[in-house]
Amino acid sequence: MKLSRFAGSFSALALTVALAFGGAGAAHAAEHASTPAYVALGDSYASGVGAGNYDSASGACKRSTKAYPALWAAAHAPSRFTFVACSGARTGDVLSGQLASLDSSTGLVSISVGGNDAGFADTMSSCVLGTDSSCLDRIARARAFIQDELPAKLDSVYTAISSRAPAARVVVLGYPRFYKTGGVCIGLSDTKRKAINAAADQIDTVIAKRAADHGFAYGDVNSTFAGHELCSGSAWLNSVAFPVDESYHPNAAGHSRGYLPVFTSAA
Repeated sequence: MKLSRFAGSFSALALTVALAFGGAGAAHAAEHASTPAYVALGDSYASGVGAGNYDSASGACKRSTKAYPALWAAAHAPSRFTFVACSGARTGDVLSGQLASLDSSTGLVSISVGGNDAGFADTMSSCVLGTDSSCLDRIARARAFIQDELPAKLDSVYTAISSRAPAARVVVLGYPRFYKTGGVCIGLSDTKRKAINAAADQIDTVIAKRAADHGFAYGDVNSTFAGHELCSGSAWLNSVAFPVDESYHPNAAGHSRGYLPVFTSAA
């Protein structure tokens, strides 16, 4: 999810303060040449923004060799691995620019998408740089979109995946809660942290329901990220970072220890 739109809003002082708050079957098949062709779709949480080690050929999509799709492919040697997830992608971008990678031979698909549609970047900038009131107002608008408009957008993507890759197992990955709440966390009030987490829970609930209705598996990463949120002291997410688009994205540990086990179990 791109945060470059508000990069210019950070002063050196603001950055200094903000940084302080700072399937089993597929796994067994890794030994055999029959491991299915795997296509990784989605946004920056799938491409690996925040994890480093980006493939220069991926350009602004910032696909990382440390992202969970690349890690899974390296460990399981699929017959073909196509990595098209891209930073900033919305549901419309997946429909128009990523689904061409799917065909009848595709055996496994992973996808995370929806956060950018809901205004992830603008919401986080409002909460990091604004008051409690402005943060809550922006979150309320995002949550209304998640409830009223996002389900149909996800349905369009999921239906198209099934149409293009009818034999594939599809694993939809959710988003982690960002913050440990309670206590003191320099930079964001507990009010903001709780509201951000509630919005993350809501989008995960919507994504999980739409995935289930399409017969897809859903990966809940909150199970692995628990205890590793921002303000936990052992975060698997970046806080405010430069390049600014890496802010509020999983770091390398978040992919290898947060996302990868969940995806591996579901695949």
